[in-house]
Amino acid sequence: MSYNRTPNRSVPCHNRTPYRSVPCHIMEPHIVSAIQHGSHGSPISAKLEGIFFSCNTEFNTGKPPQDSPYGRYRAEIPAEKLFNPNTNLYFGDLYCMYTAYHYVILVIAPAGSPGDEFCKQRLPQLSLNDNKFLTCSEEHGSLVFHHAQDVILEVIYTDPVDLSLGTVAEIIGHQLMSLSTANAKKDPSCKTCNISVGR
Repeated sequence: MSYNRTPNRSVPCHNRTPYRSVPCHIMEPHIVSAIQHGSHGSPISAKLEGIFFSCNTEFNTGKPPQDSPYGRYRAEIPAEKLFNPNTNLYFGDLYCMYTAYHYVILVIAPAGSPGDEFCKQRLPQLSLNDNKFLTCSEEHGSLVFHHAQDVILEVIYTDPVDLSLGTVAEIIGHQLMSLSTANAKKDPSCKTCNISVGR
């Protein structure tokens, strides 16, 4: 599994959100905005700096989807470079998209980093190897990763990311509509994310 997103100013590309990239092969964290992602009431909205990555993969191949809502170019970073026993995982947000899927945001922060300290005070921490969304465990001396297939899953990584850790290439599929939650409204009848609705 790898994380993928649209890079900025590293190769000719289109970016989903603005970045301060100096030098140009480094993606720098930016303030998380609820205008584009998640709920306005989330404790990370307009407060936490991070870089958004998609964790979604094709069910039959385990690779990123050929189509992408994030632009024509894709940066892929091996999962172990960002998510490993030296990082902590936090639940950031869950958003109802009026579909069978829900939009889930997790936060990955290197242990002891400023982002980690921010999240410790504001977000529920998840076990790296035992949660419903994204896991990292060691099997036979190697790290193994699993993610939920029934959600739209994105992670915020709180430190700068060097694009040389992975690859940047044009997608081979189609550019889809944005996954922005800017105009999305929560479904008041959803039994998954509304505690007031009968279960």
